[in-house]
Amino acid sequence: MIDDFLDGSLPAVEEAVRKAAAAEIMPRWRQLATHEIVEKSGPHDLVTVADRLAEAHLTVSLTALLPGSVVVGEESVHADPAVYAALRGDAPVWIVDPVDGTRQFVRGEPGFCTLVALAVRGEVLASWTFAPALDEMAVAVRGRGARLNGTAIRAGSPARGAVLKVAMSHPDYTTPEEKAALLCLDTEGVEARPCGSAGLEYLAVARGALDAVAFSWEYAWDHAAGLLLVEEAGGAHATLAGVPFRVTGANVLPFTAARDQATATRIRTLLTAP
Repeated sequence: MIDDFLDGSLPAVEEAVRKAAAAEIMPRWRQLATHEIVEKSGPHDLVTVADRLAEAHLTVSLTALLPGSVVVGEESVHADPAVYAALRGDAPVWIVDPVDGTRQFVRGEPGFCTLVALAVRGEVLASWTFAPALDEMAVAVRGRGARLNGTAIRAGSPARGAVLKVAMSHPDYTTPEEKAALLCLDTEGVEARPCGSAGLEYLAVARGALDAVAFSWEYAWDHAAGLLLVEEAGGAHATLAGVPFRVTGANVLPFTAARDQATATRIRTLLTAP
């Protein structure tokens, strides 16, 4: 059933993502009122009316496209943490981050995106990364490659001897152990900076504009779409335990995704230095 769906419904999913952004996100970009922005766990964890309405829009449209599927979205899990368990169930799961890069969205910057991935029993089969303010749509299907605005993309490998450019979790928002690991990236041959929208950082890796990411949190909605995109563009990812990241959780953090296996291995080796 899933193979048939992937064979025939990819354009419909892309259209659903575009419609949700057009209806609920873009009309509110640079138009948000103060009361439409709420702190969840703190000033660095924001939600807006656009996040909530876009996720509701996608929940209706995506489950209609694939009867029997369910949605695990950032806002639905915030309302009911038990929803997250669906990632380990048998039903097809849409993993949704309606506005990834909410801080950028709130500031009126274009660096935000909508992330959608389709997974079955913990395996991500397809993903959509849509940056509406940039008019960029990246689609990846397991075993079929990655495309950006319809054109195939490859991550390639960094130039021999080049300084590796890495986007990472901000050390101030991590545990002491994770902070120590991330600070090991402050070394010769690596240029690390705090990340922006995780989805757009993954896209940068997939298109070869960024060499790697190093993240210390594992919410599936932030990573599922981007990890498949990087994989299908020829990249690789690994947790501190040396195994690929699992969207179902229980990963040893931090983890990295990179343009190629050699770069992923190098970044992981640095992260294990503490």
